[in-house]
Amino acid sequence: MKPYFEKMTDFGKALTEQQTKKAEENVKQIKEVEKTIAQAVEKVKKAGLATEEINKRGEMTVYQRLEYLLDPGTWCPLHTLFDPMEEESGTTGVVDGLGRISGKWAVVIGFDNKVMAGAWIAGQSENILRVTDMAKRLHLPLVWLVNCSGVKLPEQEKVYANRRGSGTTFFRHAELEKLGIPVLSGIYGTNPAGGGYQGISPTILLAHKNCNIAVGGGGIVSGMTPKGLFDEEGAELIIEATRKFKSVPPGRVEIHYDSTGFFKAVFEKEEGVLDALKDYMKYIPAYDPKFFRVAEPKEPKFSPKEIDSLVAFNQKLAYNFDEVLARLTDNSEHMEYRPGYGPEVYTGLAKIGGFLIGIIGNRQGFLPKGYPEYAPYPGIGGKLYRQGLIKMNEFVTQCGRDRVPIVWFQDTSGIDVGDIAEKAELLGLGQSLIYSIEQTDIPMICIVLRKGTAAAHYIMGGPQANNNNAFTLGTPTTEIYVMHGETAAVASFARRLVKEKDSGRPLKPTIDKMNALAQEYYEKSRPVYCAKKGLVDEIVSFADMRKYMVAFAGSAYQNPISICPHHHMMIPRLIKG
Repeated sequence: MKPYFEKMTDFGKALTEQQTKKAEENVKQIKEVEKTIAQAVEKVKKAGLATEEINKRGEMTVYQRLEYLLDPGTWCPLHTLFDPMEEESGTTGVVDGLGRISGKWAVVIGFDNKVMAGAWIAGQSENILRVTDMAKRLHLPLVWLVNCSGVKLPEQEKVYANRRGSGTTFFRHAELEKLGIPVLSGIYGTNPAGGGYQGISPTILLAHKNCNIAVGGGGIVSGMTPKGLFDEEGAELIIEATRKFKSVPPGRVEIHYDSTGFFKAVFEKEEGVLDALKDYMKYIPAYDPKFFRVAEPKEPKFSPKEIDSLVAFNQKLAYNFDEVLARLTDNSEHMEYRPGYGPEVYTGLAKIGGFLIGIIGNRQGFLPKGYPEYAPYPGIGGKLYRQGLIKMNEFVTQCGRDRVPIVWFQDTSGIDVGDIAEKAELLGLGQSLIYSIEQTDIPMICIVLRKGTAAAHYIMGGPQANNNNAFTLGTPTTEIYVMHGETAAVASFARRLVKEKDSGRPLKPTIDKMNALAQEYYEKSRPVYCAKKGLVDEIVSFADMRKYMVAFAGSAYQNPISICPHHHMMIPRLIKG
């Protein structure tokens, strides 16, 4: 298969001096958004106690633990800004992402011990479930840094008992283990109740000498009163029990190492726990990358940093998607699938880190005359038409057949609408794409380059594809909505305008409401908002996008659940004809 894969078709052109000059304002606008994102990230990282205060206690912060644990340069953080329930700390209390440990990819997550000693707080269980889903989809080991003080009791109703509450995560650990996916745990600090189950539910438990895991903590040990109320006598008993608990907490190392044997090993220093996690990662089965690589990894011929000059910040302006892609793929090479069919959509194969990856993306700008073939109106890039939907269905199905992971690039204004589009079966073809995706059972990620709109957002491999989508990335130019704010304003107030006009009343009050709705749509579709609400799993710069693609490709091929030998693949043969 060397003729197919070792040397694919070159594409992309170097930016001219004129193009670079023309794009200066565009780059400036993107950098302004990146600045806003960086400020939001910094605020999250500073939440809770200062690093110095944690270090004075003889502890490392979760960020310091991650830096020590992970192979340098491999960390791809996710859910940094995720805060779906607007917790007062501005975080979910956990830090997670993809990274390599001892040369192997893993999904890594740790409690932020600067925020309420790593307590279960609002939004945290949803974050953890996204992480366990990712480990399941990528079939990667899940590595936990446990330092959990239990539930934030004044807000227990936001954390504890529902179908996606804190206890659900322990069932997810059991599910991963059932699937042969190990959960490794390094345990620090005091971990009562939910923290105790968080400590006991992983596969391998590695403990720091000062840690504990227990069914109950101080409040549970001493919290029940036979009187049904609290008084001076009861308060004295609580004081005594609490002092005892503080001096000798249940579930200490001497219990769970010497007696129960739950802990595999105990370490004097924090770093010892992390070193042990590195060792256990070495023991986990994984394919050597050479087993699946179709060529040696190569950097793109053109820098990903140039994408700032290519992707138009103004959502109404077009750009060349192929030029963007040429700055992300190995050696700026690709094999395009059916280039003359469904011109609004790009489909093809490319190499990322030497691995074969399927690419699907929206093309922008004016489409060839006479397209779409079923309609008297011209086609516009970003919108989906009949041929494009059929082509994506075909390509996704073939990627499933050949076991090729997919990266989706979205910049879509939606699917063509109206009676003409309905006669062309677009509703059914959109649902067919959902069916095709679900049938593949292959890992996918979605990158929302600019617009993620209406049904096109979820049929193009969006986060709604729970069984396939490992994670979704946003960019500084991302906007996600059912429809553009201006379109929503017209849809909401068009009839009102007619009514006001016919009755002779002034239009300005309605126009003001339309402008207010359009502005609200804009504010609730911005990158930081999308990250906070979980519409995307992380906002990344264009310069960092390839790094996440490399992490995804390496993860997807590390221990896949199914294999298609290269010489059995059909997609390259279909492309060649």
